[in-house]
Amino acid sequence: MRRVVRQSKFRHVFGQAVKNDQCYDDIRVSRVTWDSAFCAVNPKFVALIIEASGGGAFLVLPLHKTGRIDKSYPTVCGHTGPVLDIDWCPHNDQVIASGSEDCTVMVWQIPENGLVTSMSEPVVILEGHSKRVGIITWHPTARNILLSAGCDNQIIIWNVGTGEAMINLEDMHPDVIYNVCWNRNGSLICTSCKDKSIRVIDPRKQEIVGVSSLQINCHIFCFYIELYLKYLKGKYEFRCRDF
Repeated sequence: MRRVVRQSKFRHVFGQAVKNDQCYDDIRVSRVTWDSAFCAVNPKFVALIIEASGGGAFLVLPLHKTGRIDKSYPTVCGHTGPVLDIDWCPHNDQVIASGSEDCTVMVWQIPENGLVTSMSEPVVILEGHSKRVGIITWHPTARNILLSAGCDNQIIIWNVGTGEAMINLEDMHPDVIYNVCWNRNGSLICTSCKDKSIRVIDPRKQEIVGVSSLQINCHIFCFYIELYLKYLKGKYEFRCRDF
């Protein structure tokens, strides 16, 4: 007899909402339709992309600063276009990068105790994309190495210390890049594209190691290098594929 309900070990697992005094309240989250993470968290701060007039901005709040956030709270506001993605450096809890519709990537040094006044001067500005930058992600093991992907269908790997592009991956994606992630040791990257294909790329050799075509557009979640598995999320399904 066929089972009506699919069995799952998570079937009886339920989350519990935190109390109001442990939430961040009254934050004007960005309404930009670009599909990326609107927030980023590390052991010290939470950063959230917000609505801003005359450019792009994001909040940086100490984790303990919960409750109602005043509308005049200082922001990071150096971009001339909406901020599309943010990512904390895994090697320094006070360094965060942001990508924007103004085609630039900016790297910021946040004060140890958080913002006291609004910050508009980044540590470094990375320019190389011809269209908006929607994806940024730090190298998991190497310091000062940052990856960015834009709507110009190219991926650039930057040396943040010098502000120069180390690797430029062009002509590997025929359409918009949806998502990029590194493997555990940073030797490979995996991308999903509007052409409904995922690609594993060796950035040092600047060549595609493998390609897999899907029937859906998908986003990449995590790369298990030990098992060579990649978790993908489509609009109506969640699956893992192997290479």
